[in-house]
Amino acid sequence: MQFAKLAEDGHFEPRKIAAVLRTSSEEVAMTVGLGKDALQRRTRILSDKTQRRLRELVEVLNKIEPRFGSELMAYAWYRSEPLPGFDGRTAMQLVQDGKAQQVLEYIDAVDAGVFA
Repeated sequence: MQFAKLAEDGHFEPRKIAAVLRTSSEEVAMTVGLGKDALQRRTRILSDKTQRRLRELVEVLNKIEPRFGSELMAYAWYRSEPLPGFDGRTAMQLVQDGKAQQVLEYIDAVDAGVFA
């Protein structure tokens, strides 16, 4: 996922992210822990919290995508694969709880050969 393709005027655009992932903006909102209305009003889309959550989603998917070979497979992993060491929680659940940095560190550790 190229950041430039997902942004407009320097901000992540939920509809562009949704199009790449072949889903809806409401689904994108849910997967990052936001209410569906967070991606409907322009002021809410541009808020720091919304932009941070969208960036975290894109960062996690970008980091994991080379392992799976496609954005869609990376998104499926993000939503459904329980992560060892996190009580069976998925990357999506951790991002929803504001723990995207832990997911990124986990991916880095696995890539470095450290197993959680």
